[in-house]
Amino acid sequence: MFLRGILILLCAQFAVAQNMFHGNPAHTGVYETPGPAQFGGVQWSFHTGGAIVASPSVADGVVYIASTDGYLYSIDQETGKEKWKYKSKMPIASSPAVLDGVVYFVSSVGALGALDAKTGKIKWALPTEYERKFEAKNLHGYPSAAQTMPDAWDLFTSSPTVVNGKVYFGSGDGNVYAADAQTGTLIWKFATKDVVHASPAVVNGVVYIGSWDSYFYAIDAETGLEKWSLKTGEDPAIHNQVGFQSSPAAVDGVVYVGCRDAHVYAIDAATGKKKWDYPTSKSWVIGTPAVRDGVVYVGTSDSSRFMALDAKNGRLRWNFDVKAYAFSSPALAGDLAYFGSHNGRFYAVNVKTGKSAWEFQTEAAKKDPNKILNADGSLNQEVLYAPVFGDFEDMYLALYKFMSIGTIVSSPVVDKGKVYFGSMDGNLYALQ
Repeated sequence: MFLRGILILLCAQFAVAQNMFHGNPAHTGVYETPGPAQFGGVQWSFHTGGAIVASPSVADGVVYIASTDGYLYSIDQETGKEKWKYKSKMPIASSPAVLDGVVYFVSSVGALGALDAKTGKIKWALPTEYERKFEAKNLHGYPSAAQTMPDAWDLFTSSPTVVNGKVYFGSGDGNVYAADAQTGTLIWKFATKDVVHASPAVVNGVVYIGSWDSYFYAIDAETGLEKWSLKTGEDPAIHNQVGFQSSPAAVDGVVYVGCRDAHVYAIDAATGKKKWDYPTSKSWVIGTPAVRDGVVYVGTSDSSRFMALDAKNGRLRWNFDVKAYAFSSPALAGDLAYFGSHNGRFYAVNVKTGKSAWEFQTEAAKKDPNKILNADGSLNQEVLYAPVFGDFEDMYLALYKFMSIGTIVSSPVVDKGKVYFGSMDGNLYALQ
């Protein structure tokens, strides 16, 4: 009976392995079965009416994905055909979690929604106080210093994590929430001092999450009380090198997380003491680290790197030149790490050598209508950031240019030998 119980537990863990952001409640980014060792083509692509920044979830032969067109889609895993779609009032930038026949997502309206996985019908919604982007005066050095500006690079909203009958998520109102998974009843909320768009990792009864207030928090999953917090870098002048967009990965008593203060942190999960931090040459770390076999894998922004770091001491093992920003959180499956980039390319990198196994390029990137890519796939900074309005609106013009080449900030899911991810070209891709 004991062995049978262990087998049931293992099967249950495998069943939910790809059902929420970055693979599991600990957000390790590890998938049990290999993905494509070589690029065998596009099995199918599914087009939505807006850019996709969220990541897919796969459950029971169905792929779930949200789009900025305001719909959350249910798509047959084998055929790529739509099963149903649910319309929200605003664009959706949250990756769904799927468990026990329910799809959970965080709406840009400012609510946690629960849908019936078979029909797409709404079961309940829990409103938050409000939703908003991170904003600041003189943001990234844009004029004027007196104007509060919303950050165009605050692309994602928090994705829900479902554990032990509770749903945990962050909100633009600055709170971290816990709700009953069956009814949507609020259990507790924990206040930070700014927007919370990271997704919580929940391990051993503790919720780990960072805020734009520059603090990283450990919160008791039952009571909502703070266990500890860690202060990271600040940038009071232009608010460029501050805050958490990266979601944490919790592995073997250590929490690994990236920060916009240009560091990757390893934090003792029990005490909140910093074990090490790795500086990234003033480059943001937006994606969630993937951790396996004593190695941490994560991408950077301006330095355009995908890195492998020793999990014990933070020492660099190898670098892979992405040639563009890497906001996509990597998926580890077999000997490969899969992730996307701002140049409209999707990479498969051998985790042992740090060398490219294969890559895929969106058709939009091949056409490059605004000529923002150099011949080698790197970013043409002069064209990309050529001033038009001379203020923060130029941020949004740059974002539009990235959309025009099918930038990939969605984090991939590996299942049944295929890899699934979204693109700013509006497509959900299934590669084989």
